[in-house]
Amino acid sequence: MAKFVISRSTNAQYYFTFHGDNGERMLLSEMYVTKQSAINGAGAAKAASPYDKNYSRLTASNNQPYFLLKAENGQVLGVSETYSSTYARDTAIDTMKRTAPSASIVDNT
Repeated sequence: MAKFVISRSTNAQYYFTFHGDNGERMLLSEMYVTKQSAINGAGAAKAASPYDKNYSRLTASNNQPYFLLKAENGQVLGVSETYSSTYARDTAIDTMKRTAPSASIVDNT
């Protein structure tokens, strides 16, 4: 089952990750000072995820494709893993569009 997981980093800040139905991490957020901010960020990612216009498809310096998920205001909500091909990246985006809107938010702190 797809889920957003709220975690605490070693520097006492919070972040969220999105995991697809297969359990693999697909997206990593920025760091947040408070847990509630990380929860709000996961909620914003859920809201933005169904819409193709909120994804930026990019290529890393090592030529591996990845994507950014952005909020309606253009703020980056999360960065994906890198993928072996543009097809794999685009498949991940399609999976996120389909599963993230109904994914649970799990507190792992």
